Amino acid sequence: MLDIRDKVVYQIYPRSFQDSDGDGIGDLRGILRRLDYLRTLGADYLWLTPFFPSPQRDNGYDVADYRSVDPRFGTMADLEELISEAGKRNMGIMLDMVFNHTSTEHEWFQKALSGNQDYQDYYIFREGEPDKLPTNWASKFGGPAWEYVPGLSKWYLHLFDVTQADLNWENPAVREELKDILRFWKEKGIRGFRFDVVNLISKPERFEDDFEGDGRRFYTDGPHVHEFLQEMVRDAGIEDMVTVGEMSSTSIENCIRYSNPAEKELAMVFSFHHLKVDYRDGKKWELMDADIPALKQLFADWQLGMQEGGGWNALFYNNHDQPRVVSRFGDDKKYWKESAKMLAASIHFMRGTPYVYQGEEIGMTNAGYQAIEEYSDVESLNYYGILRREGKSEQEALHIIGERSRDNGRTPMQWTAGAYAGFSEVEPWLSIPENHRCINAELEQQDEDSIWHFYRRLIALRKERKVIAEGKIEFMERENPDVLSYRRWNEQEELAVLCNFRGKHAGLLGKSPADYEREGWQKLIGNYDGSEERLRPFEVLVYTRAKRTKQ
Repeated sequence: MLDIRDKVVYQIYPRSFQDSDGDGIGDLRGILRRLDYLRTLGADYLWLTPFFPSPQRDNGYDVADYRSVDPRFGTMADLEELISEAGKRNMGIMLDMVFNHTSTEHEWFQKALSGNQDYQDYYIFREGEPDKLPTNWASKFGGPAWEYVPGLSKWYLHLFDVTQADLNWENPAVREELKDILRFWKEKGIRGFRFDVVNLISKPERFEDDFEGDGRRFYTDGPHVHEFLQEMVRDAGIEDMVTVGEMSSTSIENCIRYSNPAEKELAMVFSFHHLKVDYRDGKKWELMDADIPALKQLFADWQLGMQEGGGWNALFYNNHDQPRVVSRFGDDKKYWKESAKMLAASIHFMRGTPYVYQGEEIGMTNAGYQAIEEYSDVESLNYYGILRREGKSEQEALHIIGERSRDNGRTPMQWTAGAYAGFSEVEPWLSIPENHRCINAELEQQDEDSIWHFYRRLIALRKERKVIAEGKIEFMERENPDVLSYRRWNEQEELAVLCNFRGKHAGLLGKSPADYEREGWQKLIGNYDGSEERLRPFEVLVYTRAKRTKQ
């Protein structure tokens, strides 16, 4: 597989990146316009979330045709030009493949509804009565995971929205269809693939009720998932391409297998445990302050576990499904710049491949919407109704949605301080936060102390210093409730990374920042000038020195 240790991936949500044709929706030609910006930042790969034809019930993750471009995003010629122009700038395009399920508008599902039994076997149908669900599993978007089709007297499984029917990977014909889709895009010049919730593709042989949870323990990291992935990668001929799997509720042990090169499955994995440390009792829609000691422990467990097992992590806080991290784990007001930089550095120096989500590099914040009508995300709208039915007031429900909605990560990219943030010449599909007047790419590129320049430096350091891309990791300050600290080293160099996750001064249990300097360490990067005996609010300090002792 391709060596991706010194590479950085930039994630683009096309709908919200740049509108080129004045319809308020981002498109492929808009991305073309911004390629030089991305090259200057230092991105190696551009991951595009789905732009395939779709009814947009789940913002494109309900695919109706895997081999075409939805006209709202452009044409196949636009995509081919984007692939070519990105290549000229030494950037590869990665596509987002949603292979756990299709839209119910997909030709395969429509044939299944017409009574074609071959295509019914492309999905997971179960015969039954309309008043008796096959199992009590819950959809991840709320409600039951099964939908009844009266004309067939059958239920079909949908782990997500009712319009997203799960594919039956046990059927070899389905697997061949999906491999052929990958070959199609590889021939177009695509250089990588991200696989959506790919660890859910293997369902159990026997479906049964879950009296302990929502059903996920029966289908997460299922019985044949590893052999399915090995077969897909081998037969589609994508072993030499960048591949990353989104893993839902997974384990370190499985992720080692998914991403260890010896297994010939994927290059790396996304796991989400660290993004649940502000879920009360593990529930997304019940708020609590982030548990920083738990966050530290999860980072240590995953970094050390994957290191020992030969796996590889995708490093990230933000994506199209997550609130903005500077609003979530940082302080998007008093310490906006400081906390955005600290959070970036906290993972960019870890072992793995960093992913930068559009707008993260300029410190974009949560949307701050004041009315449910401003939201678009199907999950948010569903859960607003659920919260109201549970007895939450309108204000309480809006507050919870405001903290957790996926729309927080989907507001249009803030390019300028002008009308519609330079994203479009007309009102966008999703409202733009007012703070675009002070948080935008144009301003930050002009300011050497900006978050944007800090990200550019982080990306450059990964390419310049092998210790970041290839070195080993160990964690320090393990008992410190405020500070994440770790050491990276190889035969030539070692780094010490100190991150204060609190909006107040924080002491160290080991040596102070000043002690590092007295011992001959040199500051490599930080978000404050100078050093004190304690770390300042949301401070990050990274020190370097030549390797002194054997490990």
